[in-house]
Amino acid sequence: MNTPQLVVHHDKKLMAQAAAARLITKIVDAQASRGSASVVLTGGRNGNGLLAALAAAPARDAIDWGRLDLWWGDERFLPEGDPGRNVTQAREALLDSVPLDPKRVHAMPASDGPYGSDVDAAAAAYAEELARAAGPENHGAVPTFDVLMLGVGPDTHVASLFPELPAVRETDRTVVGVHGAPKPPPTRVTLTLPAIRAAREVWLLAAGEDKANAAAIALSGAGEIQAPAAGAYGRARTLWLLDSAAAAQLPRSLYPPASP
Repeated sequence: MNTPQLVVHHDKKLMAQAAAARLITKIVDAQASRGSASVVLTGGRNGNGLLAALAAAPARDAIDWGRLDLWWGDERFLPEGDPGRNVTQAREALLDSVPLDPKRVHAMPASDGPYGSDVDAAAAAYAEELARAAGPENHGAVPTFDVLMLGVGPDTHVASLFPELPAVRETDRTVVGVHGAPKPPPTRVTLTLPAIRAAREVWLLAAGEDKANAAAIALSGAGEIQAPAAGAYGRARTLWLLDSAAAAQLPRSLYPPASP
């Protein structure tokens, strides 16, 4: 586990714009060095804000969109096209406006898809899709994602890993179905902590006063069962991207005084 790095921005708009610029650079660098890039998207207001900022950034054209694989950290188990689904929101914010290869957009199954209402079967199918995409160099059941982004909930949940629930305790499977989530809808599909930790870089996004306590708990040495965000880290780097409101309860010693 590496020590988390923190970048604190003045407000959520600047955070989204800076994170989008950072993501463009990471994707372009990965494509230059390995030929393609692999990114895991997150939903929620901060994840969608980043995608909207990326859509508006002139530098987005530096990305070779046809050589980018997109995955999701979690999904609400709702019908295809439902406005509550992360993939629906991502398409509206960015994906429909860039020339992606449809075969490289790996949406999680919907509740009216081939697995019907069986969320556990849908989760198993997504795990199999990840495993097929993993090469020998990945040394595991998922690809080595270049960047995996996670929104942090007020209760410290990330993806659909909620405190104390079975999914956050999973150590073997890479994707699981979630039943009885405390945040609606109750049925979801999520990556597990072992899959999250396969990423080269994990970025945790938190903006707003309602995220301040969660950030303080997760960065204070809390356990991952009680605070799932504390268990989300990358192989090479773990980056917390916050606005000043979300960082309000953190000691200044955790981030440099010159943090933008």
